[in-house]
Formats: sequence, C-alpha cells, structure tokens
Amino acid sequence: MIMTIDALLNLTDGVLLNTPQIQAIEGATVYPSKVEHGDLFISSDPEEIAAAIANDAYAVIYDDAAIKHTDEDIAWIKVHSIKDAAFKLLRYVILEKEAGFHLLLEHESTFLKMILLQKNNIAFISDDWRRAFEQILNSPQKIFVGTDEALMKQIKPDVRKLKSDVDGYIVSDTLFRTTFKVNNYIYQDKELAPFHINYLLRVVDFCEREELPYSIDRLKYTRHFVPVFIDRALNATRSGKSDRVVIFVDNLEDIDKAREYIKYNGTWAKSIVLTPPKTKVENLTRPMWFENEDEVREILKSTHFNYAFVYTLDKSILNQIKEEYSLF
Repeated sequence: MIMTIDALLNLTDGVLLNTPQIQAIEGATVYPSKVEHGDLFISSDPEEIAAAIANDAYAVIYDDAAIKHTDEDIAWIKVHSIKDAAFKLLRYVILEKEAGFHLLLEHESTFLKMILLQKNNIAFISDDWRRAFEQILNSPQKIFVGTDEALMKQIKPDVRKLKSDVDGYIVSDTLFRTTFKVNNYIYQDKELAPFHINYLLRVVDFCEREELPYSIDRLKYTRHFVPVFIDRALNATRSGKSDRVVIFVDNLEDIDKAREYIKYNGTWAKSIVLTPPKTKVENLTRPMWFENEDEVREILKSTHFNYAFVYTLDKSILNQIKEEYSLF
C-alpha cells in the first residue's frame, strides 16, 4: 500500500505538524514490532512511537497533543482520534480489496466456525480494534465477519447482516436434540437446542450464498448452551439414568427460551436458575444467587430439580465427573 502524505491527510482528516523529508508511506500498522521501512505507524504511546521510529517508520499518526516530535524528517500527523483515523484508512483499503463484510450474532458466529470445513477464504474479525485493523489490512481474504456491532459499523457503515428469511424447519425436537430439514435433506437427532435452529439456518444459507464449504455433520452443542446429566454426587451420567441435568449457559436469552420450552413441553419438570448476585433474569422473580463455585455445587447437591441453568460458569465446576457420556 503506497500512499502519498497528502492523500493520507485527506483520508484521515489529519493535520501535518511539520515539514518532513518523506513524501509517501509504503504500509501501515498499529504495532511497533511490525513496523517496516517506510511504514505509517498509528499510536499515541510515546514508547511505542519511539520503537516504531527505530524500526524506520516514515510517518506517525497520533491524537495526544502532548506527544513530542523526536525526528523531524518523518511526518507527524495529528488527528482527533487514532481509532477513527485508522478505520478511515481501512475503508480506503476495503474499496481496493472489494471485500464483503457481515455482522453476525454471537450464536451465528459460533455455528459458522463449527460447520465450516475451510477457513482460508474467510476472516473472523477480532473485537479488539487494533487486531481488527491488522487483520483487514493484511488479510488476503475477501469475506470478513464480526460480532461487535459498533466496531463493524465503524469499519463499514453499511455492513450486512445474515439473511433472516431462509428455508428450513424443525421436524421434531426435545430440549437437547433436534431433527430438522434444510436444503431438502433431513438431519436426524442432532445436538441442537430447538431455539437455536434459526441461527444455524441463517449460517447455512450464508455458506451456500458465499460458496463456503461446510458440513452440518460437525454440529454439536455450542459454548452458549451445554447440558450435562448428573447423579446426586455431581458425576456425569447417561440421560436414561438420571432426570437431573445441569445446563451451562453464557447468555440470559437462552435461559429464557429454554424455560419457555420447558413450560410448554414439559410441565412436570422443575427448573432452577443459578446466577451471580443481582443478575436479572427475564420472567423470573428470584433466581438462586451464588458467590463462588462451591456454593453452586452445594445448591446442586441439596436442591430438587430436573433442569438447573447455571449462568457464567462452565461444566468444569462438576469436578467429580469421572467420564464424559453422550446425553442420549
């Protein structure tokens, strides 16, 4: 990426505060260790700037008025925000790449990573803006996806979301298993909560449209919703040997959807919800609050339940698990 200083000023709305010897830059980075001869460096950290200049940076973009110019041969460009300036530069690069950008929900991103057979033609953008900048600037990919809405819209204001109206439907289901049809094929008894089906269908449609190779046979429980059947000693066991299951979730929406499912499909079942203190759960007046893992284990041992939803922890709290079993 070769760019004149004048073009760089126009793109970033920056102000050149000296009269440098150099007239153009040959690349850009936000990490001093990655600076190469002739690069633009973007930062307001004095130590990082010094390291970048030592690595032969030709220009520095910064937003802190206290930054001192230590080498008048290079270009010193003051901007209102280094983050804004970085993404203004990125938008120019994006036009040249003719790349596609898509905003995904967390569940959609999880399913996409799960079923993709190859990832060399798609980039999952980091939520950290500096890492995202480097990814997009240096990646050969033409398809970029991310889950941070504010960041994605800063990169590309008209970023697209996955198509909402897609083909596919549930044939039969339980809380933990779903049989569904998509692309004229029925997938039997998959490890999928039924209220996750729309996320999966949107991802399948996206893969089809973008010609990304995928396999639904790779489907398994996501980190968002992990059920484990247990005995009274908190050991994992087979579903047919226990009517108690602990469901580890990392989001409150799934708890609400699962409790609605239980309400309409299994009125006999008793469910409890365990959360950190002062967590507000939709349609639940009094969840069981816990301060630490020991409290969770004690609640699970001493409380009658069929379904226990544990929010913010993972199945490692069941430290007496002796063997992992399939749920069914």
